[in-house]
Amino acid sequence: MAWLVVAAATAALAAGMARLGVPSATLFAALLAGLGVALSGWPRTRWRRGERLELPPRVAQGAQAVLGVLSGALLQPDTLAQLGASWAPVLAAVLATLLVSVLAGLLLGLRRDVDAATGSFAMVAGGASGLTAIAGELGADQRVVAVVQYLRVLLILLAMPVVAVLLGGGSGAAAPAASGGGSSGGLTASAAPWWLDLLFTAVVAVAGTWLARLAKLPAGPLLGPMVLAAAVSATGLAQGATVPGPVLQVAFALIGLQVGLSFTRSNLRTVGRVLPTALLLTVGVIAATAAVGVPLLHLAGASTLDAYLATTPGGLYAVVATSADSGGDTTLVLAVQVLRLLVMLLLAPLIGAALGRGGRRRRSHARR
Repeated sequence: MAWLVVAAATAALAAGMARLGVPSATLFAALLAGLGVALSGWPRTRWRRGERLELPPRVAQGAQAVLGVLSGALLQPDTLAQLGASWAPVLAAVLATLLVSVLAGLLLGLRRDVDAATGSFAMVAGGASGLTAIAGELGADQRVVAVVQYLRVLLILLAMPVVAVLLGGGSGAAAPAASGGGSSGGLTASAAPWWLDLLFTAVVAVAGTWLARLAKLPAGPLLGPMVLAAAVSATGLAQGATVPGPVLQVAFALIGLQVGLSFTRSNLRTVGRVLPTALLLTVGVIAATAAVGVPLLHLAGASTLDAYLATTPGGLYAVVATSADSGGDTTLVLAVQVLRLLVMLLLAPLIGAALGRGGRRRRSHARR
């Protein structure tokens, strides 16, 4: 009964947020619903007094697997062809964007109430929903990561119409845009029938998770399906299949609930204290990535607007839609954004391990 009430509240909130244009409305709605449940202590029964409502681990892992399939399915043959034509400046722009955002995360991690891993995953550019899903597994505070990641996405979306007007049109090599908004929060326009989307998602999610478990891959439920989906999609074998919209929205809701249900009043106060610093650093990251990425992508023949959109740290689908609307080189913008998303998610376990060791050493020195 409790889960039915939470599901109904999530659906109602998501519908309202979608009408207001909130990015990743379903994830945010589920986070708020879970937060309300966690802080109210509901439901309490004679048999379960004091226990917290939690998602079963396998359900949370299934949601991660769906996000992994979505991320990997973005790597289409056209995307690879665009990367191959101008790989050097594109790779340099991707690495520069990641470096800037990780450095900003380390600055956030200097706060006493935020460790280095949490700061970096909160600020890093690439796959807000994916990073939120695996942050806890990699030693970061999933609650801080979720709030700060989507704060950045919201700022980017609010600034995008102004930037598009100021920078003018693109280079004129427009391609069909993806639909939706938010970082990994919209839906790719599938070229496959619905049953193939569903079959592709199910097979890749199960097989990718199984292979990741065999390989003992960190954050395997997300990264295993992502790598497998990328391999199948890049070769064209997937025939343009991606995650069906309803399945994706359920996955976003489950990830949001997982984060929201884990909140306590103490956690909420910590997030509130972190937000002003995170806001300043987020503005700095958006400006710095543009300053570094735009000159690099000029070398690939991109217009100033396309270069800005390609290196914007978040809002993937809204960025691609803006590029298409302005007559820009949408394929280049999508290629850079997808490459950064995949690279960041693949590097996340290494970053988490390195920063986790640094955080443990810092706490050890502090105790001495």
